[in-house]
Amino acid sequence: MKKENFTIVAKEVIEKEIFSLKKLKLNLNKSFNKAVEAILKCKNGKIILSGVGKSGLIAKKSAATFASTGTPSFFLDASNANHGDMGQISSNDILILISLSGESNELKNIIQFASRNKKIILIGVTSNKNSILYQNSDIKLHLPKVTEADPANIIPTSSTIVQLSIFDALAIACMKAKKFGKLDFKKFHPSGSLSIKLKTVEDLMISGKKLPIINENKIMKDALRIINLKKLGVLIVINKKNITVGIVTDGDIKRATQKNKNIHHLKVKKIMTKKPFSVDKDILAAQALSIMNNKKITSLCIHKNKKPNKTIGLIHIHSILEANIN
Repeated sequence: MKKENFTIVAKEVIEKEIFSLKKLKLNLNKSFNKAVEAILKCKNGKIILSGVGKSGLIAKKSAATFASTGTPSFFLDASNANHGDMGQISSNDILILISLSGESNELKNIIQFASRNKKIILIGVTSNKNSILYQNSDIKLHLPKVTEADPANIIPTSSTIVQLSIFDALAIACMKAKKFGKLDFKKFHPSGSLSIKLKTVEDLMISGKKLPIINENKIMKDALRIINLKKLGVLIVINKKNITVGIVTDGDIKRATQKNKNIHHLKVKKIMTKKPFSVDKDILAAQALSIMNNKKITSLCIHKNKKPNKTIGLIHIHSILEANIN
């Protein structure tokens, strides 16, 4: 028996789905803008998504995407909605219903509920312009008819990819309009690998009384005592105005001892490296690690409000590596 090459099947499926997405791209119109604008204006309500079958699964995933990108939303099970859960829908909400045919029985009562409450904005996502969903929607997102990826053209494949893509586009458009960035995203992802990737230097920095600081006019005897006490191998040097003017590292000390047998009596400003590298507290720890690797240094001063001369913390390469950031 000849061994079949299943990668050929895979490529055929992917090609069909890519073609479907291209049709979706060409099909976009002003209704998409209306949907985004309506979602952005929904300040006192929620975005509620519902669907049946595979469309329901897309609705559930899309609700999670909206919620994690700054748009309060949740999934409403269509079956449970018909048995009391429609009470979760308020007049300030936007209701998004997904149905390829637009005629799913489980959605008809929800459509009627929304039609009776004129304040609820109903966004219908369907491929059927003649359907009850399309006809009763305030904002109509018409999806192109596509060929499913299976040989019989019946299994939801290309159609669900199209549904998923339109909702990803809606969520990202809203995200960009709100200027929702990495730090905002981090607030909704306090755990897991995403949280690790989104840690900032502020999360890991040494600050307050733990910060190794010395005045530039102090002698190295005092500096060495602080370095030994803090056990960081580095010392931030400030002037009388609390402005950061330099940094003393193990390397600076080694170079100084090669020139002077006794450095204890020397002033710190004679030993220090001037203008130390400093980064804003909000940059990602991964970025800080990259800077350290490129500059071949082991620590960075931390500042805020675009004031690099005002050090508020120190990040050491060991702190980043211990947090499993690389």
